[in-house]
Amino acid sequence: MDAAATILQHYESIRPGQEEFYKDLHQHPELSHQEHRTAAAVARSLASDGFRVETGIGATGVAAVLGNGPGPTVLLRADMDALPMQERTGAGYASTAVAADSSGAQVPVMHACGHDVHVACLLAASQLLARHREQWSGTLVALFQPAEEAGDGAQSMVEDGLFGRIPAPDVALAQHVLPGPAGSVFTRTGPVYSGADSVRITVYGRGGHGSMPQNTVDPVVLAAMIILRLQTVISRETPPTEPAVLTVGSVQAGSKSNIISDRAVLELNLRTYTEASRDRILEAVRRIVRAECAASGSPSEPDFEIFDSYPLTVNDDAATARVAAAFRSFFGDRAGTLELQTASEDFSDIPRAGKIPYTYWAIGGTDPAAYQAAALAGRLLEDIPANHSPMFLPALQPTLRTGTEALVAAALAWLGTAS
Repeated sequence: MDAAATILQHYESIRPGQEEFYKDLHQHPELSHQEHRTAAAVARSLASDGFRVETGIGATGVAAVLGNGPGPTVLLRADMDALPMQERTGAGYASTAVAADSSGAQVPVMHACGHDVHVACLLAASQLLARHREQWSGTLVALFQPAEEAGDGAQSMVEDGLFGRIPAPDVALAQHVLPGPAGSVFTRTGPVYSGADSVRITVYGRGGHGSMPQNTVDPVVLAAMIILRLQTVISRETPPTEPAVLTVGSVQAGSKSNIISDRAVLELNLRTYTEASRDRILEAVRRIVRAECAASGSPSEPDFEIFDSYPLTVNDDAATARVAAAFRSFFGDRAGTLELQTASEDFSDIPRAGKIPYTYWAIGGTDPAAYQAAALAGRLLEDIPANHSPMFLPALQPTLRTGTEALVAAALAWLGTAS
């Protein structure tokens, strides 16, 4: 029996505690940069298992280090924050939490993206590895990151001196729960999560009375022309073999039906898989907006502001191959290939800052019978709630077990055999 199987045969001994911790965390979600309760609970647990624990990194981040003889240093990461959403799962441990968001408004809070699963699985994997040190050699770093949903949590940890508080990792590993049969794991080499940029564009008109449009430059009409023309950036300027998404998600102008405003604000979101594609599409957006402003006789140049940017997640080929081999060995035919994801992640800011190879995989979180029934009926999109849905609730098991197993198996693909 190899080290992974030997350690994971003890999973049942920690399962009740893991499930209790997960349910409590699900009931007490915390928004980005507010993960104080979660971080404190994580730190207490890790310290009790002999980790050297560093807290308050990037405000609420936690890094725990367990040295266990010579060998590689492996970093395992989980994100901790939740979303400003009202949960509608009907679960007995559903969240009813309310908190103040960054603007001070009171909002409902829910773990609608599975970060509670990530935390519970990394904590359990850390416990198992710590309690069975005779099976491996090296250094384990368990990193619990804040504010992934804000897109700046990983960078905040880096800027707060993360790499001065932990030994230099030889590899960084992370996972995410997604719709798919619980019990399955999925890997992918190369680009896996898109880079994302949100762009706020302000265009200017000349305001006036709605009954006298000839005296104005109407920014609403201008915004409409921009929105229509932006659709051609993907359909006519991007190669069909190059995935990219451009969505105009918000348009705001005016305050009354008979007043023509003097400006309009558009917010769009861009998803790309290469830096070259990102640069080309952003330049096309600027070109189109400026041209439409000129065509409409806009009195001022438009303003562009890029915000909420996420880095591209590109899995290292060698690291991914090593994890995939470990998964095939442990999970057998439950190990598959992950499809290219249009969602985005900020995890890669950490390994990129430290020039560390990394890989990021997925675990399924859907009840297998429900997933199969929806797939056979051709109703996966309709019947299976996805991340960021108020109905998103991973199956408790085997999701927690699989996420724990995946982290242990992946870590042991690097950590040496105990002497």
